[in-house]
Amino acid sequence: MMLKFEFKNPTRIVFGEGQIAALRSLILPGRRVFILYGGGSIKRNGVYDQVVHALAGYALTEFGGIEVNPHYETILRAAEAARASDADLILAVGGGSVIDAAKFLASAVTATNRDPWDDFAAGNYPQEILPIGCILTLPATGSESNIVSVVSSTVRNLKIPFANEAARPTFAIMDPSTMASLDKRQLGNGVVDAFTHVVEQYLTVPGNTPVQYGFSEVLLRTLIEWGPRLLDDSSPEARENVMWAANQALNGLIGAGVRQDWSTHMIGHAITALYGLDHARTLSLVMPSLLRFKASTKQMMLTRYGRNVWGVTAADDRPAAEEAIDLTEDFFHRMGLPVKMTDISPIEISTDDVVAHLQRAGHVQLGEMADITPTQVREILAHTAG
Repeated sequence: MMLKFEFKNPTRIVFGEGQIAALRSLILPGRRVFILYGGGSIKRNGVYDQVVHALAGYALTEFGGIEVNPHYETILRAAEAARASDADLILAVGGGSVIDAAKFLASAVTATNRDPWDDFAAGNYPQEILPIGCILTLPATGSESNIVSVVSSTVRNLKIPFANEAARPTFAIMDPSTMASLDKRQLGNGVVDAFTHVVEQYLTVPGNTPVQYGFSEVLLRTLIEWGPRLLDDSSPEARENVMWAANQALNGLIGAGVRQDWSTHMIGHAITALYGLDHARTLSLVMPSLLRFKASTKQMMLTRYGRNVWGVTAADDRPAAEEAIDLTEDFFHRMGLPVKMTDISPIEISTDDVVAHLQRAGHVQLGEMADITPTQVREILAHTAG
């Protein structure tokens, strides 16, 4: 059966080359805009100049330095700056990390508690938050039109997701030409991150959801076709297809009415928090081993995935499922991401530390059936050794 669900996605998407100029039509005159960005690449690739030109005459305050995995402590400093400037709109310019930070920031600015981590983790957000707009420069997370922000606290040594419907961006400008300055590592990370978002919603248990499954398969085939081409020549066509597929992978549509997994992501968050490894690289490291570990319970969907996405022709289900996992692992490797512990040397991951992080975060029953325990996480990570 299809699970009961509600679906709402009011984010206005403005897609295409040159669309940063549309900012003036998206932000009301007189708004006091707080521009949030990361390490400064937008000032080197011309995006910042386009933003400032489009918002000439507006009151602008900027805050840079958002980390690749946004730090809670940095966001609190941004909240102080936003309050001091009396900002009434946050404009995130960057990739998923900057947009995640903006969504958390929008609530932190108006929170009466100046240290709101525990409140937000419990789902207790202010009734009124600042509106958010964003300009996406690195497609991967779909953060530009969903409600989730993933934030790390260096003090707590935790990285966890937060979800607040009110923090969904009101608009998102998606200009594929902004990807032209990205290096292959960033592009590969983005493709694999988007790919795993689809897999975590699709490779679970069978249900009466042919629309969601069909859409998921189209997205996966698109990323398989255009991801390597993005690395080869980063053509305008490749940039467009990857940027749009990454958005659709996590805007809520393919997950409506289906059981979802997210165990790979939770384990990956722990690894990033502990070792600083790129988010997508934790996913490529964990997912093939996790799929092999859960192959018996996921076999029906793995078989469908192999046949409908990869064109696997094995007649029997088990060999088809196994081949699908092998092809997934090979795809991650072709995108330049690690799939074994030896691929991330000299980093050495302690399974005990990863499990301890999951326990502190309350992530002790993972997967679509909540049947992946800390003991099973140990086994899954053991399978990544080689």
